[in-house]
Amino acid sequence: MSSLLLLSHIAAIGTQQPRERTKRVIKKSGLSPFLLLNHSEKSNKKVYCVSSSSSRETEEEKMSSTKDDRIAKISSAIRVIPDFPKPGIMFQDITTLLLDPKAFKDSIDLFVERYKDQQISVVAGIEARGFIFGPPIALAIGAKFVPMRKPKKLPGEVISEEYSLEYGTDIMEMHVGAVEPGERALIIDDLIATGGTLCAAIRLLERVGVVVVECACLIELPELKGRDRLGDKPLFVLVSAD
Repeated sequence: MSSLLLLSHIAAIGTQQPRERTKRVIKKSGLSPFLLLNHSEKSNKKVYCVSSSSSRETEEEKMSSTKDDRIAKISSAIRVIPDFPKPGIMFQDITTLLLDPKAFKDSIDLFVERYKDQQISVVAGIEARGFIFGPPIALAIGAKFVPMRKPKKLPGEVISEEYSLEYGTDIMEMHVGAVEPGERALIIDDLIATGGTLCAAIRLLERVGVVVVECACLIELPELKGRDRLGDKPLFVLVSAD
């Protein structure tokens, strides 16, 4: 993909509005919107990008052609499964990325290159697929890895945060004493959809005095506008699924 075409794709992301079809699929399926993407021909198409709270044009200027090539390969390694686990669901399957050692390593390397000089001491990974990407990133940048888990999964004393889902609520937990006030944290997950889980992780860390530097995900579903819920917290993603 040429640099000009890549830029045009990236610019298009910021102007798109959520479709009513996506909203109907969420309500009809009864599933967490973290698995959802508009079930249409366009939903099989991936746009390669690296984005944050700053403009995509600014981020693109920071990306070399080598990195762009890596992002394209990472995107192509992610399989989209239609109608899984229910009709109307477009499931972003990262297991095929994990089967490709080069693409998997590239995804880790891109995160490491961004965060290695940001004085991050905590990488907080969200259950479950945040546990895949978080530990290698933490090791590479010299940070500790802190698992953010579902209820009753962590032994010992925990601190909890309740958050809302499309239907009902859930709870996220972290060990008491895992982090210290004033530490700088990166929150990592595989995908952002509505942003509810990331918001819960931010609140949980900030309650104990941790500075959340940024949230990072492999994949973003921009139609669900999850980044809007993060407020002033930056979001960095490698692939925008559109």
